[in-house]
Amino acid sequence: MSIKQLIPAILLLPAISLFAQQDTLSAAYKSNSVKNFSKVIGWNTGEMPKAPEGFTVNKFADGLDNPRKIYVLPNGDILIAEAATIKTEAMKIGADIVGAGKSENKHPSVNRITLLRDTNGDGVAEVHETYIDELKQPFGMLLLGDKLYIANTDALLRYDYKPGETKMTSRPEKIMDLQAGKHNRHWTRNLIASQDGEKILIGVESGTNVGEDGMTNEIMRANILEINKDGSGLKVYASGTRNPVGLAWAPGTNTLWAAVNERDELGDHLVPDYFTSIKQGGFYGWPYSYWGQHVDNRVKGSPRPDLVAKAIVPDISLGNHVAPLGMIFYTHNQFPSRYHDGAFIAEHGSWNSSVLQGYKVVFIPFNNGKPTGKPEDFLTGFIADLDKKKVHGRPVDIAMLADGSILVSDDVSNTIWRIKANK
Repeated sequence: MSIKQLIPAILLLPAISLFAQQDTLSAAYKSNSVKNFSKVIGWNTGEMPKAPEGFTVNKFADGLDNPRKIYVLPNGDILIAEAATIKTEAMKIGADIVGAGKSENKHPSVNRITLLRDTNGDGVAEVHETYIDELKQPFGMLLLGDKLYIANTDALLRYDYKPGETKMTSRPEKIMDLQAGKHNRHWTRNLIASQDGEKILIGVESGTNVGEDGMTNEIMRANILEINKDGSGLKVYASGTRNPVGLAWAPGTNTLWAAVNERDELGDHLVPDYFTSIKQGGFYGWPYSYWGQHVDNRVKGSPRPDLVAKAIVPDISLGNHVAPLGMIFYTHNQFPSRYHDGAFIAEHGSWNSSVLQGYKVVFIPFNNGKPTGKPEDFLTGFIADLDKKKVHGRPVDIAMLADGSILVSDDVSNTIWRIKANK
């Protein structure tokens, strides 16, 4: 029988036999999949996260309501997107709600952008004003010239920006719709500019875990999209990235990196969340496979061996169920030199592991645009009692201020933390 004659028979074989990988990943369902939601107890007076020796942590702002994305404007004003998972019948699993707010504390979504301002440079925000309200689960923010872009879960809006205003006075212009629909379990939409500032990249998350509600629900989702500044020219920059929340360009390179949440309900030992360079036009597996060619047999509908065959193996495993969200590359010199150009990643924390995972900020050293080490703990102390599943808070996003200190949002304790190096 010729190779040409063999091809139809080969394509009928189970996909896993075509694409078996030799690596150290555990088998699916090696342990039972669990729903293990944390119990948020908040921070008592004087309590705060722990940074390495040589750093100081202080409370930059509190009294917020589900603070998530942080965006620093050129004049030093800080925008905070406040939003939460919205409970819908389509998102229920038993009595639990699946979404970005996976804990026993569930708040309504206030759907606003708050402006913070540190007027005297003491590392504490004295101004705290509602900047934009009546939004729909806002997350990504981006200033290009005099235009401020806000990514609602279902649309990209554009405003005329005036420096110094504590309340937005212009009316929004909707420049494009974003897929949300009935199944919108993963609702955040992050924004980043291309390096020349002429394009906008949008991280759009999957609607479901593994396409269980049908792939028609996932059109233009689990992708990093590219558009022109006016919303035209829509392209898929990269695909198969289930939840590409953190996006940033590695300093001194033309390489985009992403922090990505992977799929759930295969047990404690799968699937690794990851941090990876993004190849334009690349496919990263979701939903048909994970970590390269590991086929996920739960996906409904026709298998896609063509996509599985070209799925890219991510660069760095962050561990299973740690839920990486925001990330930055550190481009200031206020921190010690070993941190320069390295990546900080906020791990929001697990709900699908029998032992709590994540709930910290990790650091990955870089040199010449390449990682030079494994993730290491940087900001910890969010877990109060591991056995009793109690946590003080959950880190979401990271931003760097002009003085080189960094901010970390803590959504369930409604706090923004500031970390600086002691000099």
